[in-house]
Amino acid sequence: MTVKLHNTLTKKVEEFVPRDESKVQLFVCGPTVYDLSHLGHAKTYVQLDVLARVLRYNEYNVFYLQNITDIDDKIIARAHENNIDWQDLRTNFQDEYIKDMQSLNNTSVTEYARATDYIPDILRQVTTLIDKGHAYTIDGDGIYFEISTFPDYGKLSGRTEIKKDDSESRIDQSDNKRGWNDFCLWKFSKPGEPVWDAPFGAGRPGWHIEDTAITEHIFGPQYDIHGGAVDLIFPHHEAEITQMESASDKVPFVGTWVHTGFLTIEGEKMAKSVGNFYTIREVIEKGYDPLAVRLFMLQSHYRSSINFTFTNLDAAGNRLTNWRSIAALRHQTHDTLRDDDDKDTDDHTVSLYATAQALKIALSSDLDTPAGLAIIDDAFSYIESIQLQDIHQHALVELLQAIDDMLGINLLVSTPDINDDTKRLIIEREQARKRSDFKASDSLRTEIEKSGITVRDTAHGPIWEYVA
Repeated sequence: MTVKLHNTLTKKVEEFVPRDESKVQLFVCGPTVYDLSHLGHAKTYVQLDVLARVLRYNEYNVFYLQNITDIDDKIIARAHENNIDWQDLRTNFQDEYIKDMQSLNNTSVTEYARATDYIPDILRQVTTLIDKGHAYTIDGDGIYFEISTFPDYGKLSGRTEIKKDDSESRIDQSDNKRGWNDFCLWKFSKPGEPVWDAPFGAGRPGWHIEDTAITEHIFGPQYDIHGGAVDLIFPHHEAEITQMESASDKVPFVGTWVHTGFLTIEGEKMAKSVGNFYTIREVIEKGYDPLAVRLFMLQSHYRSSINFTFTNLDAAGNRLTNWRSIAALRHQTHDTLRDDDDKDTDDHTVSLYATAQALKIALSSDLDTPAGLAIIDDAFSYIESIQLQDIHQHALVELLQAIDDMLGINLLVSTPDINDDTKRLIIEREQARKRSDFKASDSLRTEIEKSGITVRDTAHGPIWEYVA
């Protein structure tokens, strides 16, 4: 099936064609690890995790690379504030970031690459840019890229000036720059800061050069997809194009650029610099299911913004609970789902198989997750409206598997079967309810819940779920 994506470079939705039909090289800008990640990060990484999943579901062999910015002004400043070694700080928050991603089921990344592990590659790129006349030295400051040497600067963003919602890592400031938007490739060492030897002067890398050094080392000078939040388009991604195409003379550096919209609170971008943010950890510790957080992020199209409220998160949690109830039908006790070979002629079964295909089509069309979620809701409402014996088990499981594979909601994982003793108690409780023996029914519910199971009564009979 054709996958279509909106390409920021061409400003249109177009058919995705990888450079090598047998594989896809995907790079996404990772975090600067000086603090816990917030929900704004969660939106980007959940939605780009779905991108990798959809590509793989369409049988592409995807190598998903994500960098870790582990040397930066913010890391150095935070380490000084806390009076700890910068390496200890970055390692701690890198580990915490990966824990948060795993909790949200962002499991598609093939490799995480720390910037400081690629210093030799950074030095080679800076040297190349100096040798080709694209870079110059400011004494006591660093090595800067001269924008005037690259006529295509601005081709990704369509502009050359800073705006309000651009990344907080602004264009590097220096009174001695030749052009106001020239950016730093290498910062000369200062007392008390991390330092690496270099032929052009000891120091540390600038922000933009880290990403291109990593991707060139692993992918080469050109690759398929670069993803990130919309605030990185300018100046960060513009700078990546500028330095990589100048160093390699190969165009385009990246074939498809994919950018996610903001997560807002009361209409304002969520950001640590503003102070209007919730960390992923904070929300989960309030008792919210991490997969409800994930589902919330998928309720808006990745290129759109989404406004966060706890009311909206509660609604996503309720939606997830309903979905899990449908998934649990395959474990019904008082009746058996169909599991015969009559898959192609039965209307109910054909409808379920068609739903999995419709979901694939929606998500392959520029990751239209709102349409995909609506397709799932409609299918699950349909399942609730028919008799249990009319639901074909294989068709239901295939639909659940498609949802899990592409959206990462884990409906199959989160509803494992239960042991025979617990099933017996659930059947006894259902029989007590039919006799209107509610005292016995309540007593049996209490006994069932001791095993970590909660029971919900539906039109199809009792459905069990594991207590989160």
